[in-house]
Order: sequence, then C-alpha cells, then structure tokens
Amino acid sequence: MAYPVPEPQYTSGKAFERLITILDTLRIACPWDRKQTMESLRHLTMEELYELTDAILEKDYNEIKKELGDVMLHLIFYAKIADEQQQFNIVDVLNAICDKLVIRHPHIYADTQVENEEDVKNNWEAIKLKEGSKSVLSGVPKGLPALVKAYRIQDKVRGVGFDWDDKTEVWKKVEEELAEFKNEFNLTEDVNVDQEKAEAEFGDLLFSLINYARHLGINPENALERTNKKFIQRFSHLEKRATENGKHLKEMTLDEMDVYWNEAKKL
Repeated sequence: MAYPVPEPQYTSGKAFERLITILDTLRIACPWDRKQTMESLRHLTMEELYELTDAILEKDYNEIKKELGDVMLHLIFYAKIADEQQQFNIVDVLNAICDKLVIRHPHIYADTQVENEEDVKNNWEAIKLKEGSKSVLSGVPKGLPALVKAYRIQDKVRGVGFDWDDKTEVWKKVEEELAEFKNEFNLTEDVNVDQEKAEAEFGDLLFSLINYARHLGINPENALERTNKKFIQRFSHLEKRATENGKHLKEMTLDEMDVYWNEAKKL
C-alpha cells in the first residue's frame, strides 16, 4: 500500500505538522521505525548531536540544516513513543518548554529588573532552586564528557556567586596547580610515578585551565575540537607528502616529518 506524500509547507507550524504526519505514517508502515524504542534511539541521537556540533564548528550551514532536521526527527520520535505509552505527547512537550521559558524570564514576562547577562543567569539558577532543584549542580547530566561537564559545573556555581571576580586569581590557581604537577611528576627524573596521584593532580590542573578559559569567554570543548581538526589536517598533509615521495612514516626521522608539518602550517 502506498501512502500519500504530504506536500511541502511554507510556514513553520505547517511544516512541523508535516514532519509529525510523516513520522506517524512511518511508525505504522515501516518495520524499522515501528521497532524503535527510546532506548534503541538513544545512541543514534547522540551520534546526530555530534554530527550537528561538527557541522557548527565547520560553519557548514547546509550540513547544519540537515543535522538539525535529523535531531528534530529524533525529538518528535521520542514524543511519539511516549504518546503511544500514554505518558505525554508533543503538545505537552512544547507547552512545558514554553511555560518554563516564561517562568525563567521574569525580566521579560514580569517586573523583575536585570542589568546584564549575569543577572539573568543568576535569576535562572535561583528560580530553579525555588522550583525544587535540590542542588545547583543537579542540572549537570552525569553522562556528559568530562571536559564539558567541568565547564558546566563551573558555570553553574558561578550563578550563585561561587567564583573569582578577579581573573588574575584564576590564573594564579593555574600556575599553582601546574607547579605542583611539574614538581611532583618531573619526567627528567627516573622515578616511579604514582599513576593514581598523577591522574588526580593532572585533573586539578585541567580543571583550573578550563576555569580560566571560561573567564576569558572561551568554550574549552570548542577550542580543543578546533585543535583536533587542525592537527588532523596537518598530519594528513604530512602523510600525503610522505607517500608522494615514496617514504614511510615509520622509517622517517622526526626532523624529516617536521619539514612536511611546517608545510602544512603554512598552508
């Protein structure tokens, strides 16, 4: 049986309804879509989110558009499954986020006065606690990658005033942690390293660097991923040039590889 294809729509509401209609049909007629559960979709959603963030870093707007569509499909899919289980539906989801935004923006929808972005963030955290959140940190997902989690933890506690106002104090902490790490784990000395203690000290150093980046307005996850991409591009050039000259990396010296690496840097 062939189902009718919903026509393209040219308003946001109608286009949203079109996607819901298509998913409703797929949930009935497609064996793969019919089989999916929230649990089976979970890892696929994570992949889609990473693909979206990659496209954002690349500033590839055509790809961003595609990935946003994939993510939106997943969000509606979860709501569809919940509706089938009589838990909630997409209307409940949309109204819930609308209600939350109104409540969390009293400077827009009520008479609360704010001076700047920091006041808005502080109000947001204060309202969350009034709503019943047991901790300022309760909104930080346990499953976040460690680097992202550190940034979010620091940002959250700043919202209730637990932060340095003076950036120089933040950098002093970085230098303090770096000195402690270097003094205790100096690779120039042939000594056994306590791996557990070294890992703990390195974690402290990394946490303090992330904190300093936050004070500079740098998102450390974005910064590190840009460096990853830059390294991959340069190393790929190195591999390509070595192959062009009939060389194998394992047989090359570091100085020889540096010639191609420096070429890549100039490119």
